Amino acid sequence: MSEHKLRKIVEHNSRLKEQLELPRIPVSQASESLISFVTSTKDYLLPSVWGPPPHDPFASQTSGSCGCSVM
Repeated sequence: MSEHKLRKIVEHNSRLKEQLELPRIPVSQASESLISFVTSTKDYLLPSVWGPPPHDPFASQTSGSCGCSVM
C-alpha cells in the first residue's frame, strides 16, 4: 500500500515540475494582448459596433441554382 502512495506522490510531483516549466507572461502583458485583439478583431455579431458583415456565406443564394452536383 505504501508503494502505491509513493508512486502517486512521485507522479504528482513530476506533473507539478512539468507545469513549473511552462512559459509564463505577466498579467499586464496578457491584458494588453487581449485588449489589442478585442479592439482590432471585427465581431459581426455586434452590428451596432462593427456594422453588417461584408459577405455572409450562409445567407440564402439569390440565383436559382444551388451549384451542387451529384455524381
